[in-house]
Amino acid sequence: MTRSIFESIKCNLCGSGNSLVVYPSFRGSSVEIESDEFRSSGDEMLRDPLVKCNDCGFQYVTPRIHSELALEEYTNAIDETFVSQAKGRELTFKRCLKEVESAWKEKPGSVLDVGTANGSFLKVAKDGGWVVEGCEPNKWMCKWCWDNYGIEINQGTVFDGNYDNEKFDVVTLWDVLEHTANAMATLKECARVLRPGGLVVVNYPDIGSWIARLMGRKWVFLLSVHYFYFTKKTIRHAFKESGFDIVRVKPHFQSLEMDYVIERATPYIGGLGNTLRKISNGIGLGKTQIPYWVGQTLVIGKKRGEDS
Repeated sequence: MTRSIFESIKCNLCGSGNSLVVYPSFRGSSVEIESDEFRSSGDEMLRDPLVKCNDCGFQYVTPRIHSELALEEYTNAIDETFVSQAKGRELTFKRCLKEVESAWKEKPGSVLDVGTANGSFLKVAKDGGWVVEGCEPNKWMCKWCWDNYGIEINQGTVFDGNYDNEKFDVVTLWDVLEHTANAMATLKECARVLRPGGLVVVNYPDIGSWIARLMGRKWVFLLSVHYFYFTKKTIRHAFKESGFDIVRVKPHFQSLEMDYVIERATPYIGGLGNTLRKISNGIGLGKTQIPYWVGQTLVIGKKRGEDS
């Protein structure tokens, strides 16, 4: 029996099947996955229906590209575009590590980076004295990390790692939770491998942010690689149900080359993107690292328990 390319799901946050359509599908008659659609730098606009749970307000995609099929695509993709921005990601993660350490308030301990991609956060954390581990489905990214950072990544998802209970002090998910097949199961697995009082750190695009509401269907994070869309209210709900008390929520700024940011924005701003790229290159700013924010939010939670 041939597996369907699509699957329908209920609300991942509360289990309800009662939802309304926020944005309908504009996939048309196409039932094919675009070439390299599921990769770390995936930027194809969302074509499948975005719905909102009538019971808890969580927004998610259904029907969606089957999660097992998406994982196969993630596993085998080659993503030179993503690693071309390694320098900017390292700059971002140096700031992120300071934020993590500020919330941790102890000396560097052990950290697991879930969906670590090319391992830039692992590199920065290791340089900062942390004992690091990472898991990443993509085989090519795992090899890139070893070749460039000398860090071995566990190839697979967090569920494939067979990590011991309460092994880590900190678990991080940088731009990852919205990609997972089951966000709640992922958070609960993070809670299992964290010691009581340990931190979970999540960066996600907030669909409730003012800029997401302003941009509507053209918000840059409405992407085919994203299955789940959190707001501050629903991320708090998710953390609470997974065993975490939130200790920090704040806007999250990332650094990337100006050319790269403009390129990612071009499908949304049209010909203006090409004009901006010509100007930036003309004045020698194309490779300049710039901070940007389009609704990204950082949330840190502490695992409840006897030591918390």
